[in-house]
Amino acid sequence: MSRIGKQLINIPTEVNVVAENNIVTVTGPKGELKLNLPIKINVEIKDNQVIVTRASEDKKTKANHGTTRAHLNNMIKGVVELWKKELEIRGTGYKVALMGNKIRLNVGFIHHVDVEAPAGVFFEVPEDTKVIVTGTNKTHVGQVASNIRKIRPPEPYKGKGIRYVDEFIKLKAGKKAKA
Repeated sequence: MSRIGKQLINIPTEVNVVAENNIVTVTGPKGELKLNLPIKINVEIKDNQVIVTRASEDKKTKANHGTTRAHLNNMIKGVVELWKKELEIRGTGYKVALMGNKIRLNVGFIHHVDVEAPAGVFFEVPEDTKVIVTGTNKTHVGQVASNIRKIRPPEPYKGKGIRYVDEFIKLKAGKKAKA
């Protein structure tokens, strides 16, 4: 049995979870999320707890058991408190500006790069070198943050580029190290 999959998920009082026709709907104060359940995975709601079980012991079902439970737990947390990823931009002249539901990045190219927020994901720009990506769906927030980072990943000599706030970049010595 999956160690993660057999753990129960407690449902907060302000969250409503409904499971019917292999679709789980989680509604809370911050929004609503839906999850299509994989084949042979069952979800029961009893006593303000979510129980995830599997119908067979094949390898694919075992793999989906813990993953489904983790997704449901992240959905319940996301509708109560938004998921957040913080990015910082380092480099001379590198900056970001918020323009409605999209951000404009100037990161060393001859043109600016615009990134539009998909539905359910929001951008905040507290400084011209920081971006905060928030949303109810943890997967979407992480993917959008990753896509922004891919525009100009940090380079290993000076560390210029877009990185997560808590990310450590090991810098190389460069030409002077040979002498």
